[in-house]
Amino acid sequence: MEKQIIDITPTRTAFAVKRRVAAYARVSCDKDTMLHSLAAQIDYYRKYITRNPEWTFVGVYADEAKTGTKDDREQFQKLLSDCRSGLIDMVVTKSISRFARNTVTLLGTVRELKELGINVLFEEQNISSISEGGELMLTLLASQAQEESLSCSENCKWKIRKGFERGQPNTCTMLGYRLVNGEITLVPDEAEIVKEIFDLYLSGCGVQKIANTLNERSVRTEKIPFWHLDTIRSILRNEKYMGDLLLQKSLSESHLTKRQVKNEGQLQQFYITNDHEPIVSRAVFSEVQSEVQRRAEKHKCKAGNKSVFTGKIRCGICGKNYRRKTTPHNTVWCCSTFNIRGKAYCASKAIPENTLKDCISDALGSKYFAEDFFTETVDSIVAEPGNTMRLIFKDGTEKKITWQDRSRSESWTDDMREAARQKQLERNGARI
Repeated sequence: MEKQIIDITPTRTAFAVKRRVAAYARVSCDKDTMLHSLAAQIDYYRKYITRNPEWTFVGVYADEAKTGTKDDREQFQKLLSDCRSGLIDMVVTKSISRFARNTVTLLGTVRELKELGINVLFEEQNISSISEGGELMLTLLASQAQEESLSCSENCKWKIRKGFERGQPNTCTMLGYRLVNGEITLVPDEAEIVKEIFDLYLSGCGVQKIANTLNERSVRTEKIPFWHLDTIRSILRNEKYMGDLLLQKSLSESHLTKRQVKNEGQLQQFYITNDHEPIVSRAVFSEVQSEVQRRAEKHKCKAGNKSVFTGKIRCGICGKNYRRKTTPHNTVWCCSTFNIRGKAYCASKAIPENTLKDCISDALGSKYFAEDFFTETVDSIVAEPGNTMRLIFKDGTEKKITWQDRSRSESWTDDMREAARQKQLERNGARI
């Protein structure tokens, strides 16, 4: 009988599994023209993928105003996450430079997707990442894209630095000012907030109290939805508010990382006096700098060695760590949320340090508080409502203890009593 060979390869049917395809798009500038270009890319890829009968459109992942050198782009990371979750079979993108200008990022990403069986199609270069020779071509072209990125970055830096030499800032988005036609221009409404911040500081308010005051009054600006002490601190130290301008305070560490570092002599700096309309006078600004220095020295003197309780006590209400707070009359441990933002945000109570030590000593069966024994035995403390604390030991066991508020008479020192007596005498004298 004659042997027969029959081709039984199944034919493609309408029920064949379609490839799930997504696209990635990016623009590196948030100007209107660029954002319009991004919208056009999204629309193009939606139509491009849905026209192919063998593909299922998953979506377009698009990053606005992100550089191709960074791997922390939100939509880029979401694309990778969905690929790892098995939701995507193929990725389409315009070009290598749109996908990543960093050679390491590009090759690392492509290799990871290749191991997952996911192909990346680069339209402009007509390269498929899983094809033979695909990685070699990607390496060569990605290196070229990275060099182009470096060249572009250096050209931009040169232009900015030449402007600095002429006393021209390249940007200004700080509170109270905007850059209009190359000139730092005052914003009246915001300037009033700046004046108030300087006045409050000179009246004795700390940076955290000023931030709390503005937050409580719901003072908001376009750039500041919530006030932090660091925001207040930077405003108080900024020379622009007295009309001067220090250019090139920082520089970019690398065109790849874009991380800004303080300029400590690596590049030229330029100081321009009377550059623009001031918000506060030179006398006020100088007085604030002196007060900032005075307070810094005062706190430096108060700062002691790290306490045995540092990092050990956690708030049972908000979960933040307790911190040590020294007042003229007492030393207490309080929740950092309560200390910074007030009782409205955390209703925890401050624990006097002596009370804390006495309670822990009793719980450990010791007459006196021994730091070494405490460190070796207790892992952490949870401060809970109702004057209770949970001691969590290093062996995993727990012990609940209750502490008592000090009476008013116990909490008063001799100096406090004398001050109160003098005030009472003054009141009695005023009545006569």
